[in-house]
Amino acid sequence: MRAMKVIFVQVKCEPGQAYDVASKIMDDVEEVGELYSTSGKYDLMVKFHLDEDTDIGHFVTERVQKVPGIKDTFTTMTFKAF
Repeated sequence: MRAMKVIFVQVKCEPGQAYDVASKIMDDVEEVGELYSTSGKYDLMVKFHLDEDTDIGHFVTERVQKVPGIKDTFTTMTFKAF
């Protein structure tokens, strides 16, 4: 079994685009574990399961931030699940 790491990315969408962005992420980014709509400053929270050797910065900028309708992201790296 491959070693995996988990990151959470909060996504701020262009107005009226949250559902379209969520669908696009679910369809196009295979590393998605879970995706939620949220209240507050960000519209979506996405849990990604990445291979241990994946460069997080490149993943977020090349695979997530390029999804049409995304205005901003905030990434949280995780250490240990309890």
